Amino acid sequence: MLRLVPRSPPSRALTLAAPFVALGLTVLFGAILFLALGHPPGQALALFFVEPLRGADAWSELAVKATPLALVALGLAICFRANVWNIGAEGQFIVGALGATAVAMRAHEGINGTHAAVILPAIALAGIAAGAAWAAVVAFLRDRWNANEILVSLMLVYVADMLLGYLTYGPWKDPDGYNFPQTISFLPVTQVPLVAEGHRAHAGLFVALFVALGAWLFLFRTYGGFQLAVGGQAPRAARYAGFSARRSLWTALLCSGGLAGLAGALEVTGPLGQLTPHLPVGYGFTGIIVAFVGRLHPFGILLSSILMSMLYIGGELAQSRLGLPQALSGVFQGLLLFTLLACDALASYRVLRVTPQPQPEKTGEKTAVAV
Repeated sequence: MLRLVPRSPPSRALTLAAPFVALGLTVLFGAILFLALGHPPGQALALFFVEPLRGADAWSELAVKATPLALVALGLAICFRANVWNIGAEGQFIVGALGATAVAMRAHEGINGTHAAVILPAIALAGIAAGAAWAAVVAFLRDRWNANEILVSLMLVYVADMLLGYLTYGPWKDPDGYNFPQTISFLPVTQVPLVAEGHRAHAGLFVALFVALGAWLFLFRTYGGFQLAVGGQAPRAARYAGFSARRSLWTALLCSGGLAGLAGALEVTGPLGQLTPHLPVGYGFTGIIVAFVGRLHPFGILLSSILMSMLYIGGELAQSRLGLPQALSGVFQGLLLFTLLACDALASYRVLRVTPQPQPEKTGEKTAVAV
C-alpha cells in the first residue's frame, strides 16, 4: 500500500524542477496522443514547439497572444498569493473590453482629431476601471455576506458574456456592417500602435513588461505586498499582526480585475480593432494555468505566457495543416496543469510503501463489567 507522507520541509530542488518535469511529461503524453491519432509525433509536436518560434512573424504572433495572458496572470497571481480565488478573470477581461470600446467609439462622434497621447490612456483607464468594477462586485459580496468568491466570479463570466452579446447584436451594432454582430471599426487614433510595421505585435507588449516589473516591486519590495503574502500563507499570523483581511481582499480583487480589464482593452483596440461577440477566447481561464506554471512570480509568468502562446498557435497550426481539432490546445494546457500539480505534490510529499500490519486475533473472551 502506498501512502503520501509530508516532507519537512518541502524539497526545494523538486519545487524548482517541477515546471520543467511537467513540460517534459506533457510533451511525452502529447507524443503518445498524436501516435494514437495516426500522426507522426515529431511532426505534430514541431507545430507546437518549433513552428511558433520560426521567424519574425512567428515571434510577433507570440507577443500578440502572450500580452493578454501575461496581464491576466499577473493579476491572478496577486489574488492567489492573498488566498483569494478569483476564477472570473474572463468576465473582467470582457467587461474591460466593453469599457474600452465605449471610449473608442466616442472618437467617431467629433473627437477624431484628438491626439493618441490623450485618447489611448483614456481607453486603457476605461478598461482598467471597468474590469476593477466587475471584480468589485465579487469583493463586495465576499466582504458583506461572505459569499464564495469562486462561484460569484465564475457566474459573473456568463453575465459579462451575455452583456457582450446584447451590445454587439443591439445598441453597438454597426449599421453599415451588413448585419454582422460587430461594432464599427475603430479609428487609427484609438488603436494601440504597432511595435514594427508589417507585424501584429503592438505596444501592449511593453505595457505587460512594465506591469510585470511593477507587480514584482509590489509583491516583494513593499509593505502592502508583504501583508498580502502573510495573509494568504498564514491568516492567523496576519490577524495577530493586525493586518486587515478586508483590505487584502479588496486590493487583490481590484488589482486582478483591473489588469484583466486592461488586457481586454488592449485586445479590442490592438489586433481586433473592433468589438465582436468572438472576443472571449479563454484568456481569463488560461491565465490561471499561466499563473501557476509561472509559480505566481511575475517573471516566471512572462515565461509561462510565452509557453501558453505557443500552445495556442500550435493548436491553430495543427488544425490547418493536419486537420486536427483546435481543442488540442486545451488538451495540452490541461496536461501541463495536471502534471504540474502532480510534480508539486511530490515536492511536498514523499511516497512510501507501507506494509499493513496483521490485526490481532480475537480470543472471544468476554470482559466482566462491574455494575
